[in-house]
Amino acid sequence: MSSRRRRVVAVIFGGRSVEHDVSIVTGHQIMDAFPADGYEIVPVYISRDGRWFTGDALARLDNFKDENILQRAGVKACLLSPDARHHGLIVDPLAPRFSKSDVRRIDVAFPALHGSHGEDGSIQGLFELADIPYVGYATLGSALTNDKIMTKTILRQAGIPVLDDHWVAREDWLAEPDSVIAEILRRFSFPLFIKPATLGSSIGIGRADSEALLRASIDVAANFDRRIMIEPAVTDGIEVNCSVIGLGQHFEASTLEQPLSWDDFLSYEDKYLRGGEGMKSAERLLPAPISDELTERIKETSIAAFKAVDGRGIARIDYLVRPDRNELYLNEINTMPGSLAFYLWREDGYTTTDLAQKLVQLALDAHVEKRRTLYDYQTNLVDLASQRGIKGSKGSK
Repeated sequence: MSSRRRRVVAVIFGGRSVEHDVSIVTGHQIMDAFPADGYEIVPVYISRDGRWFTGDALARLDNFKDENILQRAGVKACLLSPDARHHGLIVDPLAPRFSKSDVRRIDVAFPALHGSHGEDGSIQGLFELADIPYVGYATLGSALTNDKIMTKTILRQAGIPVLDDHWVAREDWLAEPDSVIAEILRRFSFPLFIKPATLGSSIGIGRADSEALLRASIDVAANFDRRIMIEPAVTDGIEVNCSVIGLGQHFEASTLEQPLSWDDFLSYEDKYLRGGEGMKSAERLLPAPISDELTERIKETSIAAFKAVDGRGIARIDYLVRPDRNELYLNEINTMPGSLAFYLWREDGYTTTDLAQKLVQLALDAHVEKRRTLYDYQTNLVDLASQRGIKGSKGSK
């Protein structure tokens, strides 16, 4: 590949999300994974207030300790053009008089964004408009899996085991909290988990062992989403995680892990730092100490779930498992897992470079498949409408 033009990959991180900080870490892990001789990496940082920037200084994680990073030499405002002709970034889009904006063409976009505006289909829709290949789930799969309530609905229809749940609208909680509590307690017993419908990283998630804690946890979750999901806790099980990678009908499931820090639920830091370099191996068991039969069942279920939500690229799928009963419940699908689940794939012979390059190739393959779809269909409808006038068209009054 070194004899050819280096492939330009824009790694996009940060974002207007409560998961902004962990996205910065993930973005730099991804950038560090690519070999310099085959790829030109373009860092694209989205600030907390939604402004876009690029520049070489953004490629160094230690620079983010500096609050003035956006004033560093070479850091310029940019935006991803939705115009398919640009096929990339417009750098310095508000260039002053006697200056000009530049167009930086990119081959593949690699979003390292967690949570809102990154995993929910928003930025994926922008990539689709721009006609740029991109890593990860497409718009539909991203939107579905970002919503815990919708994910469970789809998985149940696909015959994949999930825990029972009940969801509450924020407006109902604010208007009739006693009625909401009564309905929850009619359906479930303590302990319970309370989760915002569309956030990950354990942000806004609470565990309640009493009515007082249940009320307090719903209050917290209601600050992060307009819908809150309540589900029973599994107190006699373990967590087991599996990663899936693939596209179309070709998928691989990784070695399974059992995190050991799962007393109540994994903290924000547990989820996103335990897979990084230097973390103690005692924080997880690889492979998970469960039977071969249960291991295969989890892998098969993971691939089935990946397909059910129109997955592509990579995901980490988390389970609650009762090994003694041979029971499992799919808990969550993470379409942008912390560290890209590199640590799971190492057990299967993948280096971080192998995985990053594979994800870029899958993005290119998905774009080739997209090009097989017809988007331009010309008719004489406009000519007919102009001749007859809009008045007589269907639906007019």
